[in-house]
Amino acid sequence: MKHWIGISEFVAVAELQSFTKAAKQLGISVAQVSRNIAELEASLAIKLLYRSTRSVSLTEEGLLYLQHCRHLVASLEEANRTLANLKATPRGQIKLTAPVFYGETRIAPLLHDFMQLYPDTELDLQLTNNKLDLVQGGFDLAIRLGTLESSSLIARKLASRTQYVVASPAYLAKHGTPLNLTDLTQHQCLTGTVAQWRFMQQGKVVQFKPQGRIVCNSGVALLDAALKGLGLVQLPDYYVGDKLQSGELVAVLNKLRQPDDGIWAIYPQNRHLSAKVRVLVDYLAAKLN
Repeated sequence: MKHWIGISEFVAVAELQSFTKAAKQLGISVAQVSRNIAELEASLAIKLLYRSTRSVSLTEEGLLYLQHCRHLVASLEEANRTLANLKATPRGQIKLTAPVFYGETRIAPLLHDFMQLYPDTELDLQLTNNKLDLVQGGFDLAIRLGTLESSSLIARKLASRTQYVVASPAYLAKHGTPLNLTDLTQHQCLTGTVAQWRFMQQGKVVQFKPQGRIVCNSGVALLDAALKGLGLVQLPDYYVGDKLQSGELVAVLNKLRQPDDGIWAIYPQNRHLSAKVRVLVDYLAAKLN
């Protein structure tokens, strides 16, 4: 720590061009600022500042040294903020976006529980299936489903999801159960915003283009159509899990099921030290797993 003495004082004086202003900013006396800088210069055996009764200026060596010391001071301040945030209680507004159905059924209830735990938090939740620009929109966090696109955002996996192809028992009794993708071409497929269904065949992910009488951008509507025997649909577990358990729907082509993909929290890099974001992401990961 001896080598650190005087660096913060030197940077403050160099940037403010005043010992008095630097002392006020650092919360110490002018005499202490002067002593620490003098000790720094003595340890370096180099004069960093020209002093007069009315002004302060940098020597050539001081100007060079300042460029490096600024990074040291900034890194120290960042480290101090990191430790402070580890102890901080979440507070303030959390602006978050999530897909509509998953947000309504899974995320929003957990956010409400979180707010009860941390009464100093506020929530701005925007549910949309569009991928909003987090930085431009001022979002702290987004919930994204499936495969992520490459970006500069930080991503943390919260949970996994399983995609099922399902149909009602009545539909299968009438039209038969498909055993492979060739069979699937003979069936009514209920399709949504994803143009291709994905399967795993011979160790490789393959795509299948479904055909049918119904196309809809709502998973809830497609689920209703499947329950009413209008065809097969591929939907994630959070849509169909309870229907599979009750027997209202039956999963088919299970041996061809695609690998599980992720449910993610993503956030801008400048949010990763925020206590409210860090604690919320930890909370969601614990509850969704």
